[in-house]
Amino acid sequence: MEVRLAEERLRSAGYRLTPARQAVIRALGEAGRELAPGEVLTAARAACPGLGRATVYRALKLLVQLGLALPVPASGGIRYRLLVGDVHRLVCRGCGAQLPLDLCLAQGLAAQLAQESGYLIAGHVLEFYGLCPDCQRRLDHAD
Repeated sequence: MEVRLAEERLRSAGYRLTPARQAVIRALGEAGRELAPGEVLTAARAACPGLGRATVYRALKLLVQLGLALPVPASGGIRYRLLVGDVHRLVCRGCGAQLPLDLCLAQGLAAQLAQESGYLIAGHVLEFYGLCPDCQRRLDHAD
C-alpha cells in the first residue's frame, strides 16, 4: 500500500516512475526498517540489476524533496525510510526496536500550525527515543 501510494505521489508531482525509482521505492517500502544507501542499492538491484550507486542517491534525494522518504540520522550515517503518511512510534536506541503508537498527539498541533503559517501540511513524524524495557534491564545488569 505504501509503495503504490509513493509511486502515485511521485507521478502526481510530475516525475516519471522510472524502473530505478520504482526499485528504490520498493526497496524502502518492503524493508520494514530504515536502510542505509548501500542497503537500498543492494535491495533495489534485485529488481533493477544495472542500478548504480549515483542513481540510488539521486532517487533518495528526490524522494526526500517530495516528502516521500525520511532521512534518519543513525550511527554510521543517514538511513532512509519510506514516508507516505503520519508516523507515530517509540524507538529504542539500544536495540532499535520500534513500537507503533495508535494515538496521534500532534493532530491539533498540525492544524494550528497550518492555520498560523499558511503551510499545507501533508503529514508529520512523531518519534520518542529511549530504551525499551529489555535494554534497560541489560544496562541494570551490566553494573
